[in-house]
Amino acid sequence: MTAFTFATQRLPATAEVLRQEVRDFLAEEQAAGRFQPVCDAWLGSFDPDFSQRLGARGYIGMTWPKTYGGHGRSALERYVVLEELLAAGAPVAAHWIADRQMGPLILRHGSEAQKQRYLPEMARGSAYWAIGMSEPGAGSDLSAVRSKLEPDGDGWRLTGQKIWSSGAHDCHYMMALVRSGPPGDSRHEGLTNVIVDLRAPGVTIRPIRLLDGGHHFNEVFFDDVFIPADQVVGEVGDGWRQVTEELAYERSGPERFLTTFPLLRAVVERARTLADPYLHREVALLVSELAALRELSISIAGMLERGANPVVEAALVKDAGTQFERKVTEIAERMACQMPSTASADGFSVWLAQSIYHGPGFTLRGGTNEILRGIVARGLGLR
Repeated sequence: MTAFTFATQRLPATAEVLRQEVRDFLAEEQAAGRFQPVCDAWLGSFDPDFSQRLGARGYIGMTWPKTYGGHGRSALERYVVLEELLAAGAPVAAHWIADRQMGPLILRHGSEAQKQRYLPEMARGSAYWAIGMSEPGAGSDLSAVRSKLEPDGDGWRLTGQKIWSSGAHDCHYMMALVRSGPPGDSRHEGLTNVIVDLRAPGVTIRPIRLLDGGHHFNEVFFDDVFIPADQVVGEVGDGWRQVTEELAYERSGPERFLTTFPLLRAVVERARTLADPYLHREVALLVSELAALRELSISIAGMLERGANPVVEAALVKDAGTQFERKVTEIAERMACQMPSTASADGFSVWLAQSIYHGPGFTLRGGTNEILRGIVARGLGLR
């Protein structure tokens, strides 16, 4: 049985200096009219120019070696940058997936040629990546993926489908978990990660529309797509081990509870003007829960800094964060004075509308709540 290992983790003094630098940069960007704060900005607000400005300031690939275009900073310093970007509702979707998990995956398991080719352009904010995990009929059960990778001369052929791939229509590459062999006794054998050029012949991308008609989710189809041999990440058949490490990065970050932060800030400000002690109590509980989630998430950042693989802890934070963001939206709905609309001149109304439209996706990306609770239960020896 595995026990939780959430240890108190303090941010270094250098992180607070960095925090002010980021705040000053974001204030300049807003004053120049380069972005307006939005909820769900880390997936729903794709701005390559903004990402490249972040890259020029060293805010992408922060923990990677300088050899590969990184900046050799700590995971805790990076955490502060993420917090400030999310709190500001900045348009970070273009580079987010590459910086959060694809870069670290390639750094840990990729070939030297892959590191030299892909990491520097990620760190510049000029290469955009999508996730290729979920499939129709498999849901969050990654061991059930059926996209098939078959040998073909000096490479491979890929046939199958991925779903819920955020930003794929705007991205250059996808890291896809595919089946390269039989599942074996554990069902986790025979899985391999490959890099797919989303502009290659045989790749088709179709949008999955949100409630407001927009989209960042996609279906991605592979029709006999050629995958060069040098685009396999690590060893053939090692995909399960790689993807479980990757999910610790995906599930544990502050984006799992700061997606609706612009709305939460507006909720707090509106609550100050209302003489409703019950509402004040609910808002106070929200802020307290946010503080607790932040401590848990920072603790995981410390684990990652030390090279640990906090799969169970990350699953818990993602599940709790999803529930928290739903509470923010529900309380805001009760406080609304008008029908929320993204066309409104009132920020509260706009952020509430964005949270309602995007909310159903919060429980899909990174694993459904049911799957996450199963991971926690297994980690604690309860199933």
